[in-house]
Amino acid sequence: MTEQLAPLGSVQTHDFQALSSETVYEGPIFAVRRDEVTMPGGGTAVRDVVEHDGAVAVVAMNADGAIAMVNQYRHPMGRRMLEIPAGLLDHTGEEEPVCAAQRELAEETGLGAREWHVLVDLAPSPGFTDEMVRVYLATDLRYCEMAEQEDEELDMTVEWIAMPDAVRMVLSGEIVNSTSVSAILAATMVTDDDTPLRCSDAPWPGRPTALAARKGRPVEDGQ
Repeated sequence: MTEQLAPLGSVQTHDFQALSSETVYEGPIFAVRRDEVTMPGGGTAVRDVVEHDGAVAVVAMNADGAIAMVNQYRHPMGRRMLEIPAGLLDHTGEEEPVCAAQRELAEETGLGAREWHVLVDLAPSPGFTDEMVRVYLATDLRYCEMAEQEDEELDMTVEWIAMPDAVRMVLSGEIVNSTSVSAILAATMVTDDDTPLRCSDAPWPGRPTALAARKGRPVEDGQ
């Protein structure tokens, strides 16, 4: 007999509350806090949370359906990786997400775009961090002046990958960056003008706010 699964949300009754919280580490890009959280059954558990400002990424697609990707060195992985252009939201909290995406695209590829839409919102690792990534689809591309590069950016190269090839590289394990994988597969669904996409300034309810609040910055949830 096949076991019937309960509908999502039908048994989610426990209120997970943090009984205590302490800061383990605080740096310029992220902070780590340690919470004691109430668990179902009456016990508690310790959960370490990485607080993060969030990031943006861009699927920049030309008229032929190819996307701009950057090949760059990632020190934690110890190798170069092929990824879509991406970067951190401005740490001051004053830059709108779409403006951050436009800045990152120009800095990493020397490209601008006349059309911008929200493609997907991602939670890359919800098991330990509140980081969210907003991915934009940029079309009607044009070249613009590339900003001065530094550090790893000096070794960064831009590659144009046809969408079918990008999908193949995802499935073969050649592209493994989670944001790039999700964005590429989502972009394959954008087949015509009837595909529903959010406007570039659509609300972002999941945008992280804990790190901004910690540093006293005016970032409002959902903006």
